[in-house]
Amino acid sequence: MKTYKFIVLVSLLIISITSFAQEVVTKERAVALALENNFGILIASNNLKISENNKNILNSRYLPTVTGNAGGSIDRQNTEGQLANGDVRLAEGAETRRYNASINLNYTLFDGLGRYYDYKRLKEEYNLSELQARETIENTITQLLTVYYDVARQSENLKSLEETLKISKDRLTRSEYQFEFGQNTKLDVLNAEVDINNDSINIINAKQRLINAKRDLNVVTGNSISNTFAVDTTVAFLMQPNKDDLLNSIYANNVTLIQNEKNIAINEFTIKANKSGYLPSIGLTGSYGWNESANNSPLAFVLQNTNTGVSGGINLTWNLFDGGTTITRVKNARLNLENQKLQKTQLELDITRNFNNAWDNYQNMLLIYNVQEDNIKTAKNNFNRTQEKFKLGQVTSIEFRQAQLNLLTAELARNQAKYDAKLAEVIALQISGELLNVEF
Repeated sequence: MKTYKFIVLVSLLIISITSFAQEVVTKERAVALALENNFGILIASNNLKISENNKNILNSRYLPTVTGNAGGSIDRQNTEGQLANGDVRLAEGAETRRYNASINLNYTLFDGLGRYYDYKRLKEEYNLSELQARETIENTITQLLTVYYDVARQSENLKSLEETLKISKDRLTRSEYQFEFGQNTKLDVLNAEVDINNDSINIINAKQRLINAKRDLNVVTGNSISNTFAVDTTVAFLMQPNKDDLLNSIYANNVTLIQNEKNIAINEFTIKANKSGYLPSIGLTGSYGWNESANNSPLAFVLQNTNTGVSGGINLTWNLFDGGTTITRVKNARLNLENQKLQKTQLELDITRNFNNAWDNYQNMLLIYNVQEDNIKTAKNNFNRTQEKFKLGQVTSIEFRQAQLNLLTAELARNQAKYDAKLAEVIALQISGELLNVEF
């Protein structure tokens, strides 16, 4: 018996030391790690940089294009020529060399305002990419908090199960003493051992669920947390504002609605850019060239000729009819704009419904959590009374076990309700567009 007690004591000490040595990862640090290392956020950041490059003046077609050309050729020919006096001359292997180089400039002075509206469209696409990055961040934080609170719930569940196992071990010790002194039968000892085995199995399963949840959290944070860590299990409910105020802020802050508005603006610029096909384009050209040719043929009047010079010009191009391509593009762009406006109306209805559902769910979860808190008090009171009676021999081991299980069930239900309410709050904040404006 002394050996058994010593083993239990050492085991509890090891668990205590291990728990003390664990790194505690707060919600704030987990969010910071996710923002820094989450692969989805890193990809969104790169996409934002691509959009920033696209809206640069270098991609606007406002700058001229400059090209350089150079070339050379060598001809070797046999030539026969007759002079005016009738003499015939032969040039065998006459060699002609030609060289040229030029710098050419092309600049579009006017293209029907196509590039003007394309440039505005690129700026709106950059703004849209910012919103898409924000949406990725919001979704990642929601995913992170979901996993984080799952780790917290599994941690508290494990703690409750370990406390249950401790009580069961104390019960076994008491039953063994009572059996030795003839105060009960061997059946009570066997029942206590069976309950210990069941509690131990529950702990094994709970530990595995906790390990899995921690792995999920590590994935969301980009595998940036040490293998051994604990989380903060304290929960504070933040959302106290008026429901109507939050509902009104949806139309200004919800990232999905704002993205839709940017898509509407992009389609409006697309229509105007496509209409530029109805107008002429005016271009400016200029070049500086050098040409040289050398001819060693005896029939040639000039052995070497070199030309250098500058040339410039202006041209107008007007596609009077392109087979209906421009008309089709403009019509399709208008239809896309109409679809975006219809989608906006649909989104407003869907998001309003989703927020109302999320708000009601949050209120219900809070109510359930408060009820479970009261239930915990009742279950603890019942267990304490039953435990005292069990020590006095006034209740059976079966009745004591039932009170113990009732307390465990109440604690697990309370843990579930607490984190369900918190996650419901997170969802409501995300829909309202306020998720990034609060601290958890």
